[in-house]
Amino acid sequence: MEVERQVLQERTIPFTSGDGVECNLINVRGTLPPTRGPVLLVHGAGVRANIFRAPVETNFVDYLVAHGYDVWLENWRASIDLAPNEWTLDQAAIFDHPSAVAKVLEETGSKTVKAVIHCQGSTSFMLSAASGLLPQVDTIVSNAVSLHPVVPKWSWFKLTFVLPLVALFTRYLNPQWDGNADSMIARFLYRFARLTHRECDNSVCHQVSFYYGAGFPALWRHENLNEDTHEWLREEFAMVPMSFYRQIVRCVHHGSLIPQDRKDSLPADVAEGPPATDARIALFAGTENLCFLPESQSRTFEYLKRHRDKDALHIVPEYGHLDMFMGKNAAKDVFPLMVAELEKD
Repeated sequence: MEVERQVLQERTIPFTSGDGVECNLINVRGTLPPTRGPVLLVHGAGVRANIFRAPVETNFVDYLVAHGYDVWLENWRASIDLAPNEWTLDQAAIFDHPSAVAKVLEETGSKTVKAVIHCQGSTSFMLSAASGLLPQVDTIVSNAVSLHPVVPKWSWFKLTFVLPLVALFTRYLNPQWDGNADSMIARFLYRFARLTHRECDNSVCHQVSFYYGAGFPALWRHENLNEDTHEWLREEFAMVPMSFYRQIVRCVHHGSLIPQDRKDSLPADVAEGPPATDARIALFAGTENLCFLPESQSRTFEYLKRHRDKDALHIVPEYGHLDMFMGKNAAKDVFPLMVAELEKD
């Protein structure tokens, strides 16, 4: 289907999480009224809702609007548009995503919502859904990682041995650090990332590759990005707290998501029993993902298959982590597959 360009209209709707954190939703519609129901887009760690709106000919929001969807972008507590805070996946799962879904349903009058979720937006949202906290969500499209985080060997080493040392000196990692950063550890990490990553001249690209993966680069393939997007991403990454890293390293070692602090609303091991959701789940991964290996989604798919037979898995060739949404050809290679999953009963 050829995408018809529309003038987009947007509005920002605040919502308060269950524990009092001020978050927001960005509702995007075209000049034509939506013909399909609401779809919630959930970003990853240390970015913001804007990550789905890369400067390409047709970004993911454009594509969804052109296909008739009422698009809602969630800025949850990990968003760089909000005040920095030491969040965990548990907090997002229990407090943020259920409140965001409730707000979308209140604003639209719909009884159900679909969701497209990415990276730590995906892990936290899936933790919430699989724990039975999102009964109004009927379809989930998950990219990169969900219930079973699997990382490259170099990432495993950094998480296991390097992270505890770095955490002694800083509460956050920030890809915006430069040579004038206000701490010794920040300047050291910036310079180390520049020394070890010579694949381009973008220091933010270097740092996110060093912090979040094991590639050159780690979160995308350069050949999948246009020049505008590669420059644009300098402003799209900022602080991620060590509180998150402490949780994800435990999950990686365990093999599936586990709460950082035991809470009655979350199971001790979310993948130990059947998922407490009726939502149909479509899992996506790029073959070249060097942040979370495609095996992450394959393991979750095998887990789902043990309990039911309605979910799907797509391993997309020649794509990595975020270029699944930011790629210059993603509107041809990736978005049709995701929308087809949204449209299935």
